[in-house]
Amino acid sequence: MSRQIQLSPSLMTMDLDKFKKQITFLNDKVNFYHIDIMDGHFVPNITLSPWFIEQVRKISDVPMSAHLMVTDALFWVQQLIDIRCETICIPAEVINGMAFRLIDQIHDAGLKAGIVLNPETPVDALLPYIDRLDKVTIMTVDPGFAGQRFLKVCLDKITELRRLREKYGYKYEIEIDGSTNLKHWKLMSDANPDIYIIGRSGLFGLTDSIEDSWNQMVKEYEESTGYQFDDGLYVASH
Repeated sequence: MSRQIQLSPSLMTMDLDKFKKQITFLNDKVNFYHIDIMDGHFVPNITLSPWFIEQVRKISDVPMSAHLMVTDALFWVQQLIDIRCETICIPAEVINGMAFRLIDQIHDAGLKAGIVLNPETPVDALLPYIDRLDKVTIMTVDPGFAGQRFLKVCLDKITELRRLREKYGYKYEIEIDGSTNLKHWKLMSDANPDIYIIGRSGLFGLTDSIEDSWNQMVKEYEESTGYQFDDGLYVASH
């Protein structure tokens, strides 16, 4: 049976001295670019920004997906709406009392709304507004830094989200974020998310060349999962 997957490189983990070369190579191979925006409060780190998205757009037409790790969701959502970021993903932990308002605000702007579940947050937290979501991102590591320990227990959320989607006809896509690499490809593939976020350990840090790193990532995925890449975006079973 064939399977379709989507790939979203995490640009926080790319080599900034090779920024243009890496983006140019990936432009016709990936579905989205994943942009981590951290405010130093929700997590103890500060990373990318709406300005960074605008810079990437100078050399890419690939849709952007922003992953907010912030305490002031209202402020950052509006910033991303203003620059027309295609998908805006908000942590479930900070939006009680404003979830419906924020999702409507994103949709009213013609953009897609996603919610991110950190490892300790259950799928049940989404149930009041799950029917309105375009994407749910499952964190399989603690948020805030690259290279965190993989948390296998979080894969159960993907299974639960797929079950709910099939039962009720929800439209959200399921995304996995954290330690997407050779060590975990098989476990992740068995859980069957729609979108894989790939970072340093799964792509950018494999070799000194983005071309060689891409080819190695594809080989590791194929050998681990038993699926083969078709055109770099889709896979079909052996």
